Formats: sequence, C-alpha cells, structure tokens
Amino acid sequence: MLEKDTICVHPTRCPHPIHGSITTPIFQAATFVHESVEKESEYSYSRVQNPTRAVLEARVAELENGVDAVAFASGMAAETALMNIFESSGHIIAGDDLYGGSLRLFRYVSSPAGLRFDFTDTTNLENIRAKLRPDTKAVYVETPSNPTMQVTDIAAAAKVAHAAGALLIVDNTFLSPLFQRPLDLGADIVVHSGTKYLGGHNDTLAGFLVTKKPELAEKLRFYAKTVGACLAPFDCFLVERGIKTLAVRLEKQAANAEKIAHWLRERPEVRKVYYIGFPDHPGYEVTKRQCSGFGGMISLEVNTPETAKKILREVRLFQYAESLGGVDSLITYPMLQTHADVPEEERLKRGINDRFLRISVGIENAADLIEDLRAALEK
Repeated sequence: MLEKDTICVHPTRCPHPIHGSITTPIFQAATFVHESVEKESEYSYSRVQNPTRAVLEARVAELENGVDAVAFASGMAAETALMNIFESSGHIIAGDDLYGGSLRLFRYVSSPAGLRFDFTDTTNLENIRAKLRPDTKAVYVETPSNPTMQVTDIAAAAKVAHAAGALLIVDNTFLSPLFQRPLDLGADIVVHSGTKYLGGHNDTLAGFLVTKKPELAEKLRFYAKTVGACLAPFDCFLVERGIKTLAVRLEKQAANAEKIAHWLRERPEVRKVYYIGFPDHPGYEVTKRQCSGFGGMISLEVNTPETAKKILREVRLFQYAESLGGVDSLITYPMLQTHADVPEEERLKRGINDRFLRISVGIENAADLIEDLRAALEK
C-alpha cells in the first residue's frame, strides 16, 4: 500500500484512461455523445460528472480513505449541499468555534429552512451528550477549530454520535488528509475547503465532501447533480495539480509554523499564541494521537488593537488577506473578515477581539518570515 505523500503524485484509483498523459486533460465539455441507444456513455453532462472532475474526486477519496468524494464549486457550496441530506426538521449539534461562513450558513440559511442547531464546545464530550435529542441527525466539528485552534477527539466524538444514531461530520480543512484522516477515526463525512491546502496556491475555489459509506455517497451525489454547484473542469485541473505538491508544501508550512509560533511566544507584545503543537495546548495529547503533524496555522492575541493594526499595516512578506493554506504567508483579522457576521458578544466570548490575528504560514524561508514580523512589531 502506497504512503499518502506518494498517492498525492501517483494515485492508484483512476476512473478513466488518460491516453498516456501525465497530466489529467481538461475536458472542457458540457455534454458528451452516447455510444448508442442501447449503451450510454460513462459521461453525459458535466453537471452530473466530467472526466477531469472524476480523476480529482478519486484522488481526494483515496487520500481520505473514503469510498467517494464529491467536488463542489467552493467549500460553502459543499456545506450547503451537505445540509440537504437532512430532513428539514432535523437537529444538528455543531462546534461553537467554527469558520464564520459555516456559522452564517447554519444560522441564516439552514435554520430558516427548518434545521435546528445547538452550538457547543465539542472538545468536551459531555457538552455533546448534553445537547443530544431524539431527532439529532449529526454532530458537526471542525478540528482544529477556526480560529482558536480547539481540538476535538474525533474517535471519541464518533462513538458519542453513533450511540445516538447520529452522523459525525468533520471539517478537515486545517490539516488536510496528509496530517489527519477523520474517516479512519470513525467520522462519517469529511468536509474540505479545497481552496485552502488541497489547491494550495490561492488561485481557485473548491469544496469537497468525502465519505466511507456508499449510501451516503449516493445521497451526496444526488444533491450535487441536482443543486448543480459542481467544480468546473479547469478548476479541477488546478486543484489536482496542487495536490501533487501537497505533501512537500505542508511539511514546509508545518516546520515554518513551529518556528514562528515559538518565536511569537517570546515577544512581549504577544499575550497568547494559539498553536496545537505546543505541549501545553489543551488538545496536545489528542492531536498527537489522531494527527501526524501540527499544520501551518497559528492564531495570536497581541497587547493592544494598535499593535494588531500595526502588524497588518507594516508586514511585507506576510500579506493581509482572508484565506489560508496557500504557498504565500497570510495574516487575517477575523473580527473584520472571517467572523465579521458573528455577533460581537459571541466573538468576544471566544476571544476573537480587536487584538486577535490569525496567521497562515506559507513556504517562504522561516527566518525571513520571522524578520518580517519583528520589523513590523518594532516599527
């Protein structure tokens, strides 16, 4: 069995011949000709499936050890389709420290449509148990969470969810299948914003749903073809190309992040550093057990709002931008960007204040990145 870094380059699943081409061709076609009335072609219409997308989906499914992966036009498109598999009156328990776009979807789109949500700290399993109801359909966790890096025990959460007859859904965007594979730990569905580490170059949007259960895969594909938010062939090409370098990018990003996190901890302007690789992080032992790396994400709280704004204004290698997971190092101001739609009281309760920053570490030289931060702080 091949290791995951090899599968990034040489997947063993290939849904159709590519005629000797090392790079998967871009099948820029909306429709395909059937062989005959008696024998339909494998592909008919690109909203349903496209050869380029099929190759990408097979690659992502293999990396996550799933039976199938479905590619969408964005991570939010994937989550929107996912919500459609539940009855309109269903109940979902979700983490209370999620990406702001997920919270916005659940509260302002899925809830008015009839789904009911309870939000809680999923790092404490008793919180999940306390929220369970007879009509609970799923537990939705993001681990590490965005942006305060909370870690949920996936295997333990799966046992709690399954005992109640519910699914466990895990957003695995921050660590990718290279560092964490939730399906192996008992999760039923994995969510990815493929825009982030999988694509890796800040040049395309993508989303994925991956499952190990054929019946769930069938449901997800039905809603994907019906809703129609499929990933276009050229974007599939870009994400697949990105995945080929995922292993080397992620190792470099993780190594850089470790150095930067330790450096930040020594700075007098920094009050707190959120990094799952610290031995004193509350989720460190769980992370060591369920992950093979700490990833490239760091959050921090500085001493004053002025310090936060000075960093955003003065950095040169880091860029003030709202995404993560790409080769470029980025800094985000969550209160104004990723979590701008979260009510202020709720944000502040989680520590997402005007002193809070989130860093996505890229593949540049770590010493140069540290010097960039030092120069900004001391400007």
